[in-house]
Amino acid sequence: MAKDPDFGRKIKAEVTSLKGQCNAGHKVGDAFDVSCYNTGGMCGFLYNAIFPTLNVMQFEGSYPWGTDEAVVNCPDSYNLLTVKLWRTR
Repeated sequence: MAKDPDFGRKIKAEVTSLKGQCNAGHKVGDAFDVSCYNTGGMCGFLYNAIFPTLNVMQFEGSYPWGTDEAVVNCPDSYNLLTVKLWRTR
């Protein structure tokens, strides 16, 4: 596993909804400390889906809607899992 250089903002992620059953075992309420160097225990498919947003958020990028939060869905639309990401202070 890559060594996390511990720079940029800290990002938290939480599973907020699940329609069906996650094949990786994630459940509503699961929380993760994630970074561009640390999956926090997320399955590869979910981590791949959040990575572009994670990259922007960790390194002080911004979106036009100007919040410190984002919502991302797992690519498995049959068992739709939704994750909320936010920057910590």
